[in-house]
Amino acid sequence: MDLITKVRSGGRLERKEAEALYDLDLFTLGELADEIRRKRYGNKSFFNINRHINPTNVCADTCKFCAYSASRKNPNRYTMSHDEILRIVENSVANGAKEVHIVSAHHPEAGVAWYMDAFRKIKARFPELHVKAMTAAEVDFLARHYGHTYDEVLDMMIESGVDSMPGGGAEIFDEKVREYLCKGKVTSDQWLEIHRKWHERGRMSNATMLFGHVESRAHRIDHMLRLRDLQDETGGFNAFIPLVYQRDNNFLRVEEFPTGQEILKTYAISRIVLDNIPHIKAYWVTATINLALIAQEFGADDLDGTIERESIQSAAGAASAHGMPLQSFVSLIKDAGFVPVERDSLYNELQVYA
Repeated sequence: MDLITKVRSGGRLERKEAEALYDLDLFTLGELADEIRRKRYGNKSFFNINRHINPTNVCADTCKFCAYSASRKNPNRYTMSHDEILRIVENSVANGAKEVHIVSAHHPEAGVAWYMDAFRKIKARFPELHVKAMTAAEVDFLARHYGHTYDEVLDMMIESGVDSMPGGGAEIFDEKVREYLCKGKVTSDQWLEIHRKWHERGRMSNATMLFGHVESRAHRIDHMLRLRDLQDETGGFNAFIPLVYQRDNNFLRVEEFPTGQEILKTYAISRIVLDNIPHIKAYWVTATINLALIAQEFGADDLDGTIERESIQSAAGAASAHGMPLQSFVSLIKDAGFVPVERDSLYNELQVYA
């Protein structure tokens, strides 16, 4: 059976077959991925009304790709008070937000309580609001730095009102690449272990992959296959999010950046390879809104959300600092030929903008 026939028949691809997908031309790949996407979701493109909050940029780690954490590239250190965080949440809820997405740098002095009390206060004030918070990298840092086990940190998160986990910190799972990118940060096995434990608690999470820097295509496929294996075990991933590397204001020297075709191929391949992860998110913050909309024809079915404000990717050059107004978001999706569907954080449909 040739590769295209195997994909169309729903066969699960092995490593070499998955790597060979990159040898197919862009439009063949797009057609294969779009067939899978449309069988599941038709013409729908999902998004949510959310707010990203990044409470501190003070970080104990130094990742070469990061432009957000306080460093000589970014000397403007800040740490929000809980009152500041609550004011942001209050304004966002008034603007219709149904989710807050909270990720931070790895603050070496803030203490575990600073994180957990923030979540607890948000949930006490807004019990219906979905709190998505704490990457596996943050969980690992808090456990190591403050002498806790992963289980203890995860249990504290649940007790404090965290509903789901974002997928950040995964970067690329290959350890040689990680050593170059983010030495000392959570390892690939630890990242997977943390998400496994979270899923075992009956909670959902997302998974990411940072690509377009020093990794190879084979590294991307390896990354996807490790996620597919864990999803076979737990079924706990809602979405896979290929994050396009942002090039400005960091210490990673990259000579060649991925073309639009390479980015679209990677979206399409992720849809084909990750047969057990429901959603593929074209995160418009890193892909640009135009390419993210095109990616809806290459296997992606989700665009993330309105965001309202974002600090991490915009520090590296992404045009996401002030989010996207709801009506603009809806109009862009419609103009691209798709049906905008507002969802909640767990992909229950809330409103169809027909």
